[in-house]
Amino acid sequence: MTDLDSGLLSPVRAGTPIEPVTGDLAWLQAMLDAETALARAQARMGLVPPAAAETITKTGRAGEFDLRALAEAARGAANPVVGVVQALTAAVADADPAAADYVHRGSTSQDVLDTATMLVAARALQVITADLERTADALAVLAAEHRDTPAAGRTLTQHAVPTTFGLKAAGWLQGVLDALERLRALQRGGLPVELGGAAGTLAGYLEYARIDAPDGAAGDPARYVAELFGAYADELGLAVPVAPWHTARTPLADLAAALTLTSGVLGKIAVDVQSLSRTEVAEVSEPSAPGRGVSSAMPQKVNPVLATLIRSAAAQVPLLAVGVAQALLAEDERPAGAWHAEWQPLRECLRLVGGAAHTAAELTAGLRVDADRMAHNLRLTGALIVAERLAAVLAPVLGKAAAKAVVTRACLESAASGRPLGELLSREPEIAARFTRAELDSFADPARYTGAAGALVDRVLARHRELVPAR
Repeated sequence: MTDLDSGLLSPVRAGTPIEPVTGDLAWLQAMLDAETALARAQARMGLVPPAAAETITKTGRAGEFDLRALAEAARGAANPVVGVVQALTAAVADADPAAADYVHRGSTSQDVLDTATMLVAARALQVITADLERTADALAVLAAEHRDTPAAGRTLTQHAVPTTFGLKAAGWLQGVLDALERLRALQRGGLPVELGGAAGTLAGYLEYARIDAPDGAAGDPARYVAELFGAYADELGLAVPVAPWHTARTPLADLAAALTLTSGVLGKIAVDVQSLSRTEVAEVSEPSAPGRGVSSAMPQKVNPVLATLIRSAAAQVPLLAVGVAQALLAEDERPAGAWHAEWQPLRECLRLVGGAAHTAAELTAGLRVDADRMAHNLRLTGALIVAERLAAVLAPVLGKAAAKAVVTRACLESAASGRPLGELLSREPEIAARFTRAELDSFADPARYTGAAGALVDRVLARHRELVPAR
């Protein structure tokens, strides 16, 4: 039995699709992929024998290496790449001694690990965006089905004015679509390969190129850089950088920021579900499953655990992302500690957001909405929730300030006596002369004061159709 991280203290991602693409084996495979792709890219440029590149590629399978031994060896160099290169070189030498000379040719540890990080991120984002699309689809269904379902709008925890549950769901959807756009932009061009060599000059790459192909592109550094960057990025499906980014850590800071945004929009859904599923509110409830939501002490409890898992991730990711952003303060051509400090916080960001996105897809697809309970809650304060409308309607008759004062006075009396607001307002001579009691009661109907909610829902749904076409 091992004592390695199995997600015991991170249930939001335990057992979800994000785990296998962000675990230690996935990172090792990404490092090996970075190494083997470099050999293939150099072979495309005539710098490495094709047979050697093929041997290196066939040897770069993570399952063939002792993961724990590599992890422990990393303490000797403060990064895992040195041990990985040594192990890969030895394995290649066993298959073809001549090919071993072409492993890690001209490269440096940070080139490999930064590129591996981008590979892990790219693979993780595929998982995350797929779950975000599922979440968006589920929210679009909720928004459309409840486009005109009246509900109490709440500000500072209190009833404010009426809204619709469809607009609330559309608000959640709007955030998810924002996150999708940010992550897709990274997938399209924000995850670059890293090639810089020992101090970001590519000197080692160029020197080996001059040795391996004296009449090749190395004689023109600009041409050589363009060809190597392009071939390497093409091999890995990543973006082409303008220059090495050993100490220009914007790609990682941008990734961490996008993950923070994503965790936040999912967390917004979670906190709303928690509030709306309170016993005394009971407007929504999570999808049920055997054993879900149980309490160790209280048999009657059905806790909103999916929302709780999502919220836990949203509370952690911003703090971890700050750790990644701090690495922007990287001294010289390679920092001692700042680069190293990025790895674990970034992985946890990917894991937590991946777990939250997967959980959100399940939550939103199965969310149960109680429209009758929403109508009941909307009537809890009588017509007080539409006091804003009554003040606006009466303003042309009484003047704006006087109308607000009259409605405020009537609201206080209605709250104290329980008498209908329409009845109290109809006692005012100026109001009675202009409006019938039936008209006042109509103005006081919360379901008739949802503004442009339906039209706003339609706008968000149109954006959803544009960004997440029907499959």
